[in-house]
Amino acid sequence: MSGDDPRDALAAVRDEIARVVVGQEAVVTGLLAALLVRGHVLLEGVPGVAKTLLSKALAASLDLDFRRVQFTPDLMPSDVTGQLVLDRTGGALTFRRGPVFTDLLLADEINRTPPKTQAALLEAMEERQVSAEGERHALSPIFTVIATQNPVEYEGTYPLPEAQLDRFQFKLHVDYPTREQEDEVLARHDAGLDPHDLSGLRAVASAADLEAARAAVRAVHVDPAVRGYVVDLVRATRESPSVELGVSPRGATALLRGAKAWAWLAGRDFVTPDEVKTMARPSLRHRLQLRPEVELEGGTADGVLDGILASVPVPR
Repeated sequence: MSGDDPRDALAAVRDEIARVVVGQEAVVTGLLAALLVRGHVLLEGVPGVAKTLLSKALAASLDLDFRRVQFTPDLMPSDVTGQLVLDRTGGALTFRRGPVFTDLLLADEINRTPPKTQAALLEAMEERQVSAEGERHALSPIFTVIATQNPVEYEGTYPLPEAQLDRFQFKLHVDYPTREQEDEVLARHDAGLDPHDLSGLRAVASAADLEAARAAVRAVHVDPAVRGYVVDLVRATRESPSVELGVSPRGATALLRGAKAWAWLAGRDFVTPDEVKTMARPSLRHRLQLRPEVELEGGTADGVLDGILASVPVPR
């Protein structure tokens, strides 16, 4: 299962996911890039576009432990992180671990649960540990959250504040498939594909492959001119007349890490401005707060970023 080249192992993961998920290649690559830099992902898409299937297939092909939590208005923080329970035999309090104690956690419809529960999950994402009565419980070194939300249904939801959105490495849009892809989806279902049964998927890579890949990504070279390009892009978001709150230095480091991962996945050991441009939208779109009048006129974060990318000089 583990090969000499971790890049080959992750390429095999993409191929394995493609056995059950039609299209969405950019989203799959984005998920892999997030794993490579120990980042979390916010998936945005309408119901039925394979967000859950993508997450389950990713875990299965990497042989990772997987948990799914359906976020609801009555979900409590302890339902996510765990809680102290009384041991009836000895009378002592013991910590019962919650679903965050896994490798890959799918937080389904994260914007449907109250802020207190959202904050408990996001604290675990940031600290990679859970504290209970002064005792710290470490999470898996691979621990990654894939959170989903519906972009069009807002009734009964609790939108994530900007400070919490900033904890996600990427925000990826899961779009409708093309006509040809949708026809292929139907053909696979007609042939007997069961999206709830992924027992046919093979683990084509391992945690060891993932750790080796992470080390390789950290070693990817970034020229000072390219690093300066990242800084210029981020600073331009703070100066844009369309933006009320621009990208923080945390967002700049997220863009840099994402560009390194994308370059490595493309077979390079150095970052070019093209990787920075490619990762600008997924790395920064959720970190911008547009002015109300811009949103009322139909402006979007992606549109603002496109304008910034067109105006900031590219290093040669």
